[in-house]
Amino acid sequence: MTKLSSITDPAHFVRENTRGNVAPLVPEITLYLADEVVPLWQLTEKELDATGLPPPFWAFAWAGGQALARYVLDQPEFVRGKTVLDFACGCGIAAIAAMQAGAASAIANDIDPLACAATELNAKANDVSISTFAQNLVSQIEIDADIILAGDICYERPLAAEVEAWLKKLAGAGKTVLVGDPGRTYLPKSGMEKLTTYAVKTTRELEDTDVRYAAVWRVLP
Repeated sequence: MTKLSSITDPAHFVRENTRGNVAPLVPEITLYLADEVVPLWQLTEKELDATGLPPPFWAFAWAGGQALARYVLDQPEFVRGKTVLDFACGCGIAAIAAMQAGAASAIANDIDPLACAATELNAKANDVSISTFAQNLVSQIEIDADIILAGDICYERPLAAEVEAWLKKLAGAGKTVLVGDPGRTYLPKSGMEKLTTYAVKTTRELEDTDVRYAAVWRVLP
């Protein structure tokens, strides 16, 4: 079985397990995504544990990330000339949107090296340049970015609470922090301002519904 430590060419692994596609809400952006004809789509959590692979969040365009990308593309003045960090980037859709909207630079971060590899491939497919690095940034306050974009981060209680506290500290330090979320259970109930909501087409295999209503929130200091 393939293990994460045995993947010597992450970019090749991403290409072999995905196909070129677009996200429903952001058709301007081409992405390497898994679908029902790709074996990676069919792996269960048990099988992923056996292979030593983390869940392939990078192989899907989740509703919160799509909402952030749509917001940035529709309000390019929000990121124009700014440095943007796409935290927990997954496929990198928010960072790519930021660069297409005129950001000075974009950095994509994820704890999964395969997410960074997928983001680099997706950036290349869209003719934008994005820096990536695999590291746990939570608790670090010295973040070299004007704007932090964080999509789909509220699906587990411990993670959501930890990230919420960190993002509020960043907002208090003068950073602009946006969260994209389709109504996850552990979305903070206070300290955020809703900017807009989008209806995002999805699949029942991913979300148990055909449409998710994903909001873009601004984290208040």
